[in-house]
Amino acid sequence: MQRLRLTFSRGEELKYISHLDLMRLWERGLRRADMPVSYSQGFPPRPLLSLAAPLPIGVTSAGELMDIFLERRVSSKFLVKAMAEKLPSDIEILEVREVWSKLPSLQSQVRYAEYRVEIESNKGLEEVQLAIRSLLQKERLPWEHKRDKEIRRYDLRYLISDIWLEDWRGNECTLGMRLRADSTGAGRPEQVTLALGFSGQPLSIHRTKLLLA
Repeated sequence: MQRLRLTFSRGEELKYISHLDLMRLWERGLRRADMPVSYSQGFPPRPLLSLAAPLPIGVTSAGELMDIFLERRVSSKFLVKAMAEKLPSDIEILEVREVWSKLPSLQSQVRYAEYRVEIESNKGLEEVQLAIRSLLQKERLPWEHKRDKEIRRYDLRYLISDIWLEDWRGNECTLGMRLRADSTGAGRPEQVTLALGFSGQPLSIHRTKLLLA
């Protein structure tokens, strides 16, 4: 069995599709490309594909990771060329490399996700820099998040590894964030911007990479 790890991008046209729909796109593309994908032993059998971490709705990415298990070996160049004709144009395979088939599951290896977040602001540059420093100096940041009728309470600071200012253009700024993305919790960029004192929703959120253990 061959285990290939793909890095791929997902652009604006597909940023509102669900995790399940994305998996269906890949399954259909692999089938149409006649890739020798391995299948599970359950009923019904499923192709052995695994995404590292679901991408939130409305977020684009240049660093998605997926493992594909194949019954026989194929070259990376062959897979990229064959899949380019079967996937939507808004999905681009950026890298393919072979990994040891017995490694732990891809999902269990994810530790952090990095984002680039653009947001409008009426704050000054120094005010934004101070807000970032103040947040990172906190030991705890109690937070409430309402989803449907449920209210979740947790420590938002635990989910934040780092924040930095990437760009400043008058009333818009671009923030970089490294947020936890493991079995203990996943940080959400729009909650971090609220914690920094930005009142509006981000103009765009782009996941640049996933960091593995």
